[in-house]
Amino acid sequence: MRRAVALCSMVAAWILVASAPAGAIVYGQPDGNLHPNVGTMVVEVDGEKFSVCSGTLIDADTFLTASHCTAFPEEVLGTNEVWVSFDSVFDPDASKLYAGTTRTHPKFGSGGFSDANDIAVIELDRPIMSITPAQLPTAGFLDGLSSMQLKSATFTAVGYGAVRETRKMAWQSLLDNSERRFGLQTANALRPSWLQLSMNQATGDAGTCFGDSGGPHFFGGATSNLLVSITVTGDLWCKATDTTYRVDTASARDFLEDFVTLP
Repeated sequence: MRRAVALCSMVAAWILVASAPAGAIVYGQPDGNLHPNVGTMVVEVDGEKFSVCSGTLIDADTFLTASHCTAFPEEVLGTNEVWVSFDSVFDPDASKLYAGTTRTHPKFGSGGFSDANDIAVIELDRPIMSITPAQLPTAGFLDGLSSMQLKSATFTAVGYGAVRETRKMAWQSLLDNSERRFGLQTANALRPSWLQLSMNQATGDAGTCFGDSGGPHFFGGATSNLLVSITVTGDLWCKATDTTYRVDTASARDFLEDFVTLP
């Protein structure tokens, strides 16, 4: 996109390998300070800093995101040193940055679609005491919901990245953006490793798109702090379905327990 032409050519090549990650909020609205624990992962290319993915502070020094986000600097840029910003609008020249180290899931890319292990963290160099971390769910939280409870629930997606405001056209209607935004969704289906969410504008749902993988999906409305899944993929032009990676499964919890205390 316009703000990252050089970087996006590299990201586009990576996407072909990492199965089309998703992430920017479409049909949403500015988040302001509703979700101060949601931030953006920042990398440096040729001396310039770029926002490339989203994620969430889940304890004072741990930032949750997707493995295809952290694998990008590790494998393409040759570094696991990155930054995180929690500013509601990311400015590469002015935003406050927190340095950290990527920790990609050791089994990322080996489990196929049944369990992509597409979950990662960034261990921050210093704890952040001024931001309240998001709450993680108990084991099997989503499995404990009845079909009616799941279908009637509201989910809130939060992140940075490109914006879609109309269903017309494909990539041509995606707009450049550096602002944290949120959108409300309803559920389509629950799978062993995945929570599929609607992002169909015709039914009043918002969703995610290219530019903001790793961002959270909270269980509940706009003020919810219970993070149940993270953005991973969806339909190509961000008009129908989000496929999000659950964080309440045994597999996800096995990875997370090495970094945080789980409920």
